[in-house]
Amino acid sequence: MKKLHIITLCLALFALASCSKKTDTAVISAPLYQVGKSISNSGTLAAGTYKGTMLAGQTYTVGGDITINAGDTLLIQKGVKVNMTNGANFIVNGTLISLGTSDAPVTITDPRRSKTTGPSTVATDSTYKGGWGGIYCSNTSKLVVIKWTHLDFGGAALKALPFPAAAGLAAGNQYILFFENPNGVFILEDSWLYGSPDDATRFYGGYLNIMRNTMEKCGGIGGDGFNAKGSAIGNMAYNLIIGGATNGTKSASDGTLGGPCQFTMYNNTYVNDGFRNTGVYGARSGSVEIENNSRALVYNNLIVDCDFGVRIAGGPGGAKVYLADTLANTTGPIYKTAYGYNYYYVDNAAQANQIVPTSVAQPVVTHPQATDIPNMAAFLGSSYTFGMVYDGTSLVAKGNPLFVNYPLPAANNFWVTQASVDGFNFRLQASSPAAGKGTTNANLIKPITTGIPIDPVFGATEITAPGKDMGCYQLDGTGNHH
Repeated sequence: MKKLHIITLCLALFALASCSKKTDTAVISAPLYQVGKSISNSGTLAAGTYKGTMLAGQTYTVGGDITINAGDTLLIQKGVKVNMTNGANFIVNGTLISLGTSDAPVTITDPRRSKTTGPSTVATDSTYKGGWGGIYCSNTSKLVVIKWTHLDFGGAALKALPFPAAAGLAAGNQYILFFENPNGVFILEDSWLYGSPDDATRFYGGYLNIMRNTMEKCGGIGGDGFNAKGSAIGNMAYNLIIGGATNGTKSASDGTLGGPCQFTMYNNTYVNDGFRNTGVYGARSGSVEIENNSRALVYNNLIVDCDFGVRIAGGPGGAKVYLADTLANTTGPIYKTAYGYNYYYVDNAAQANQIVPTSVAQPVVTHPQATDIPNMAAFLGSSYTFGMVYDGTSLVAKGNPLFVNYPLPAANNFWVTQASVDGFNFRLQASSPAAGKGTTNANLIKPITTGIPIDPVFGATEITAPGKDMGCYQLDGTGNHH
């Protein structure tokens, strides 16, 4: 009898276990990735060398430059807040990884600053003054990965060079991100850059994947958004860039470190860019800039109320211009500069007259494209010559892209002072005339994958292919996730 009870109990337990396996819906979370020892958040982190891991959900106060030595790694887990004081910088000679998530982003900020809403000008908004410093990466930095991270109020002036012989870097520069290793990898995805007094980023070499980010109020009275120079190669795609002083995305091969500057720039949304540049470059500030021997493929972009349209040009000193119909570069992933399928909406004649840029000092060779909306090739006709002045008045307020929530047409110079998202929604309505008007033809545009690793920690999460809807938001939910 005792044996029978034991057998019965075993069968019951087996049945219960089997039932549990079929119906159990418990999810066991994977442990967070950690490198080396944890870094304590007790007290203020003084200037010095650091490696290891800033732990999830904790707040750190930084009182001086954080230096990562060559061969070392500093990893920031999700939900970390880093309060940077005294104009502190990250000086990266090794590897920096910031692994925020959509529900628990990392924040690196100046605690003295807070975001503003409504009309914004350089004179009235401290956003453009620079708070903490930036992330400066030397030519020994092999890998920088920044995911789901807020980079707010950067750009305090460098007191001195953070490392010797830096290409294109000098004391007094005010960037948020700087990278110069031609053999290194820089990943910036699903992140936010808010406020800077000059260029938000400078890249003098490396393999870059800049995807699905939101950039607001970058550049005071000058400065570009994503500015790639030297021998940098990569992608700038699915970014929302609003209220930039000069151009949103730019390539220029000045300061080259051994090769051409080559990029794809596709499915970006540019809004109200190019109106704060008061210097010599104000005559070429708008949305997309390809200059100084650099090369790019520029497709599927949505350009709304910007000072200039896509601009293919030389540069200071008359640097060579690579034309879409003459360049044959057989040594890299891009074989020519080419562009089209870009969508323009403008709210005044001055903007309309620069959809195909003409008001510039350097030689401009932008061709009007029949695939653009509006069809600028048809509008300007066969008599068009480079730099020809034209009257675009009839294009004003035509082709409203129908954002979910944003006031178009914009009256009373709204585009000049409205420099940030401010609760607006730049996704497209289903009935948008920009929906389905992009190209996914891989013979025209495909992302660069050479040199860009795919990895949840040590690379890009994904390299998102071109989408059929104009701009950074796709009606199927892909593209920019903000």
